[in-house]
Amino acid sequence: MRVVVIGAGVVGSAVAAGLTRRGARVTVLEAGTPGAGTTSTSVAWVNANNKTPKEYFDLNHAGVWAHHQLPGDWFFPTGNLECAVTAEHKELLEERVGRLLGLGYPVERVTAGRALALEPDLVPLPPDTEYVFFPCEAYVQPLRLLGRLLGEARDGGATVECGAEVTGIETVGSGVKVTVADGRVFAGDVVVTCAGRWTQRVAALAGATVPMLDPAESGTLTNGFLITTTPVPARLSRVLTTAALNLRPDGGGRVLLQSLPLDGLADPAVPVPGEVPAEMLALLSGVLRATEGAAVERAVVGQRAMPGDGLTVAGFADADRRVYTVATHSGVTLAPLLMREVAGEVFGEESALLGPFRPSRFADGTAGPPLSPARHPGRQ
Repeated sequence: MRVVVIGAGVVGSAVAAGLTRRGARVTVLEAGTPGAGTTSTSVAWVNANNKTPKEYFDLNHAGVWAHHQLPGDWFFPTGNLECAVTAEHKELLEERVGRLLGLGYPVERVTAGRALALEPDLVPLPPDTEYVFFPCEAYVQPLRLLGRLLGEARDGGATVECGAEVTGIETVGSGVKVTVADGRVFAGDVVVTCAGRWTQRVAALAGATVPMLDPAESGTLTNGFLITTTPVPARLSRVLTTAALNLRPDGGGRVLLQSLPLDGLADPAVPVPGEVPAEMLALLSGVLRATEGAAVERAVVGQRAMPGDGLTVAGFADADRRVYTVATHSGVTLAPLLMREVAGEVFGEESALLGPFRPSRFADGTAGPPLSPARHPGRQ
């Protein structure tokens, strides 16, 4: 089988690797360079922590365990420690813990002493702080994961064409033809679109309707600041989440910072405002010791790939099963799972996990309403 995969981010690379495992002849078309889209600006927190409804939780939970079955030096299965100080955060955390325990998700309520044993440089918090540890969660270094997946695809015979912006998708007889901006045409039996936040435009080339939120218009739903510090001598081993700041190690002593309350200032069209890194560094010093003197090494506005109803899209978009579309906000969490499940579907094996997430829901009106700031599936 000949398959053309559009997009060489973490999802497209995973799908390409899964297809080569099954013997497909794969061509990957990438408009820019691999990982230059959402993959390179991801918190890369592997979790199913705040994913609803249940079908979306089940999909992400399976994605978490798929990571554990694909270990490597890009994968850090050290869990997530959440600290709740305010009454509002405690209430939300308690509701979430109860729901997750009912779903069989590993959750541990821990004492302040246990929290300090997990993270010795955690700044002492008020005595009534509540701590919850999610041991199955992890983080990855996303470009190293991408390299692992794309490398496997190449080793399996896949060809990767960079600078190949897709301008046309045409079903011809029993196959498809994909045209790129310089006029080249790539033929296959199936095309799989993994174009991230460009999915709506790419899918439309094949006549498919897959609405995606536009980062230029949707504010905090798709846009958020990511700050990477200079190296600091702080001990940090895992994802650490608080109401004001999320952080994780980022290699070589660096710390990656995310502050959801500040995301309202994020605009992908302008540079990161100077007050945002300053505020995040101030928040960091209130959470983690030994971060004095930390400076900003990198400050970006991450743009999330978000389908219109917030949920993953995966499935054939046409009756002839020639055009398969994948789009998801949970790309890093789901990539190793999609490697297996999407490849299986392309080869005719229906996935129970992907069944609730077909692109046809947008065409037949069964999709939920468009997301609003009060209704989003979590921003990991």
